[in-house]
Amino acid sequence: MNLFFLSLAIILCGGFLPLIFWRKFALMKTLGVVAIGGGSLLGLMDAGTRLFRTEPSVAVFNYLKTFSLAFQVDALSAFFLVAIYTICLLAALYSYHYMDDSQKSLRTAGSYFFFSLLTVFMALVVTASNLITFMLAWEIMSLSSFFLVIYTYEAGENRKAGYLYFVFSQVGAMFILAAFALIYAHTGNFEFADAATLPHTAKIIVFVLAFIGLGSKAGVFPLHVWLPHAHPAASSHISAVMSGVMIKTGIYGIVRMYVLLDWHTPFFGHFVLIAGMVSGVLGVVYALGQHDLKRLLAYHSVENIGIILIGIGVGMIGVAADNPVMAVLGFAGGLLHVLNHAIFKSLLFMGAGMVLHKTGTRTIDLLGGLIKKMKITGTTFLIGSLAISGLPPLNGFVSEFLVYMGSFRGMSLDKIPFAMCLLAIVSLAIIGGLALACFTKVVGVVFQGEPRNQVAENTDEKGLTMLVPMLILAAACFVIGAFPTFFMTMALQAVGSLGLDYGRIPLEPLFELTGNITRGALLFFAVFLVVLALRTLLYRGKTVTRSGTWGCGFTKPTAKMQYTGSSYAASILEFFRPVAPLSENEPGIRKRFPEKSHYHSHVSDIAELHMDNVVVRPVLALFEKLRWLQHGDIHLYIGYILLAIVVLLFFV
Repeated sequence: MNLFFLSLAIILCGGFLPLIFWRKFALMKTLGVVAIGGGSLLGLMDAGTRLFRTEPSVAVFNYLKTFSLAFQVDALSAFFLVAIYTICLLAALYSYHYMDDSQKSLRTAGSYFFFSLLTVFMALVVTASNLITFMLAWEIMSLSSFFLVIYTYEAGENRKAGYLYFVFSQVGAMFILAAFALIYAHTGNFEFADAATLPHTAKIIVFVLAFIGLGSKAGVFPLHVWLPHAHPAASSHISAVMSGVMIKTGIYGIVRMYVLLDWHTPFFGHFVLIAGMVSGVLGVVYALGQHDLKRLLAYHSVENIGIILIGIGVGMIGVAADNPVMAVLGFAGGLLHVLNHAIFKSLLFMGAGMVLHKTGTRTIDLLGGLIKKMKITGTTFLIGSLAISGLPPLNGFVSEFLVYMGSFRGMSLDKIPFAMCLLAIVSLAIIGGLALACFTKVVGVVFQGEPRNQVAENTDEKGLTMLVPMLILAAACFVIGAFPTFFMTMALQAVGSLGLDYGRIPLEPLFELTGNITRGALLFFAVFLVVLALRTLLYRGKTVTRSGTWGCGFTKPTAKMQYTGSSYAASILEFFRPVAPLSENEPGIRKRFPEKSHYHSHVSDIAELHMDNVVVRPVLALFEKLRWLQHGDIHLYIGYILLAIVVLLFFV
């Protein structure tokens, strides 16, 4: 564990050194990037070796002989550490040119400080091995990410996003704390290992409470309300970290809690699978209706969390039904999608960050034609779009294919498990189709066609440290998609730490399956290269002319004649109107010679809509009535403390 803690210490230096040298802007950024990136690289190498070890590494630090801070790195922890360190390394590199406002030098230094804390405590969350350690790491992780969300606190919208994220983080933490309190009440100690001794009824309550708290961080519907507000508010490299790996700590906690409770009831699988299906379908539906590029990507995080939960739910049902092949395929597909989503979602947020950095807007309908001047950004964003849509030969296809295979294995089961697996297959198909439609809209409107506004006309993509991470992530999408065997082995190592019986599972067919995927990918690349070579050969020596995008027969087409994001998605959103209410604002045409008009549409998130009416407003009204408690008299405040101590003495 020495190397593990050394990497965390180096990352922390990447947070403290910028605070010391904040007056020297370039030096401050260099120190932050080098230390956070170097520590992440060291941690990545360490996690990569630990992933393939059979025995977990353990470290315990006792405090005042009262409680201990305990850490353990097994294959499951190491798998999540690989994703965390990879994305944080590339995000740190990306930040060098992205954070280029020297007038905000001190604020930038603070950003590196909280970025380092976020990285360190994400790593500690997935290695914590008792209740106190987990809660301590979880709370600091949440607080550090809160300060990163409100980086541009001048904007009222960003302050609201930070406030919303803070509230959901603390409410989620309360549910986790309630689950841990129930474990402590039955076991009398803070160790994770003793959770397996709980009665079955208590295990159900603990799992549900923990799922609500952990699912709030993961962005599970309807606990995702904070997510589409917080991700657009944060800096783009922080959005990549939060969406790519921070929300996955919630997934880690759900899987770890399932393992610790050691009770393979079908209820857990059905519960997780239903949550995954609802999150996946509604997440992509709401993404289709967005006009803000980063907000759209945030809703796709909800969608992909749904896909991950579908895989995990299928795995849990397989364990309960004593179907080990189904269980391994489900868990392996879900966990591999954790890594894949971290890669392509970080790529997409970095691409969106480049667009925002160069154009100054996130509004999709103000952009257009960017790929002509931002070729690397446009190409890598297209690769990420194909990957998130689950198309071969990219990485999203591999993990979703494993989840499909696990679901098809469940078709041999009876009654409820059969119905659940059938619904999982249908949900995955719907999610994949809608995701493809959504990213066809994004790529078509943002990168193709002609500029719709002046902000999209004079752009470039200067900033080497922003381009290199995008190229690396795009290459990773191809490598995992074309050569998935090694990466599936990584996922299987993590699945092995869940206590599944590998002895009854022939793994050769799985590796034969990935071999077929590789052969198919190589055939695709061969055909692509042949076509490219033929095109180059046949066009050699010919004059190539350039003109505007095809104007549909109009002699003088304008940018206003192009599809907008709203018009492209309108027919699909109309079908989902019951769960995605659409409000439209247009004055209509009333005169023979119409005046200048406008059109605006907004898709409402039903969870946010009803939660505001049912939860937020009543709670705020209650707090308003209790405001008299905060009167400023310190003597009464001391009285409150003494009264609380007296009351607690009756229970101790």
